[in-house]
This record gives sequence, C-alpha cells and structure tokens, in this order.
Amino acid sequence: MGFRQGVRSVRWRPRWPATRRGRRRLVRGVMVGCVLALTPATWMHMVADDRLRTAADVPARDVAVVFGAGLWKGRPTPYLAHRLDTAAALYRDGRVRVLLVTGDNGRPEYDEPDAMRAYLRERGVPDGRIVSDYAGFDTWDSCVRAKRIFGVDRAVLVTQGFHIRRAVALCRAADIDVYGVGVDEPHDSVWYWGGARELAAAGKAALDATFEPEPTFLGRRETGVTEALGR
Repeated sequence: MGFRQGVRSVRWRPRWPATRRGRRRLVRGVMVGCVLALTPATWMHMVADDRLRTAADVPARDVAVVFGAGLWKGRPTPYLAHRLDTAAALYRDGRVRVLLVTGDNGRPEYDEPDAMRAYLRERGVPDGRIVSDYAGFDTWDSCVRAKRIFGVDRAVLVTQGFHIRRAVALCRAADIDVYGVGVDEPHDSVWYWGGARELAAAGKAALDATFEPEPTFLGRRETGVTEALGR
C-alpha cells in the first residue's frame, strides 16, 4: 500500500449515530449549542432595544460618543465617515454639545481619533467641541474610558446599526445612561461581514459585561469633556 493510500484509509469520517437514542442525543446537543451561541445576542437585544433611536428623535445629551471604524490612507473609511456625518448633524441640530471620538492610536502611524477630529472640523464642528480618546481599542474599552477617564454619565452613541446594540449594552454595563443612534448602510459585503462579526463579538461582550475587565489602557482622569462643555 502506498503512502497516499495509507493516509486515505485512516482518514477520520464523521458518522451518523446508528441508534435512535444516539441520534436524539446528537440533535439535543446541537440544539443546546445553538441556544448557548445565541444567548449573548439575545441579551444584547433585551438590554439595548428600548434605547435605540434615530438621529431625528434621540433625546438631547451633552455628549455623543463616536466609535472608530478604521482608516484608509489616513482618512476615515466610508463607514466611519458615515458615523461622523451623523454625529456632526446631531451637533448642528443642538442634540449634543460635545463629540467624544474614541478609537485606536496604538502605534504612531495609525491615529483614528485625530483623523476623526479633522473630518469633523471639515464639516463645521468647532475644534473645541471635539474631545479625543486615543485608547479606545475596542467597544468595552471605549465605554469604560468614557465613564472613568472622561467622566461621561449620559451620552448618545453613534455607530452602524449592526454594532449599536453591542455598544449600548456595554456602555450601560459601564454605568452610562445612553441612547444609541444606528447609522443605516446599504447591505453590501461590508455590512454582511459586520453583521457576522457581531455574532462572534456578542460572546466577548457578554463576558466583558459580566466580569468587567480593566481596559487595555486606563491612565489618569482627563478633563477634556468638562472643559469643552464649559466653553
């Protein structure tokens, strides 16, 4: 017998249980697995659904938190630009007074918050009304830092629709009174990828809300939001 034939002959193949009892156990196991997989997403819907609003009817808050969504050649990606456009509209409409932009600046050549600030300034938001969080490495970190570093107790959250429930659930777990504005997007490949990613991220979100880990970087208290509101 040749080597290839030997490998083929010992290759494992899944088998359907031979007995009715075995098949029932398999089906039950699959059903339990599905329930466990969907539990975090169900939790997010329960916590967040009554806090979702549109840009036209969201209650006024002093602060809007805008989550990063990547850069392309140093500029906001289209999805991030849409978040920033919505946040700028909320500011112009008087629904928020200060924009806290939170994103990744973990390496010198990649600076989401400064790119977000520049984009907002181009759209008429005064620089003094923009506050940057350079250590918003994920949604949980951004929520915890908004509360503990920037002193945000009440806020409007701005992100895409597929992410807004997770953002609301985690910021509420971080003890911030929030409403969420989900930005609509066409259902393109990026949108479907984002929705699929949320299913996986829901599990981590549930763990973060339960165990409340320290963010990647906490640091000292910052007064940027308080100073911006005092202007």
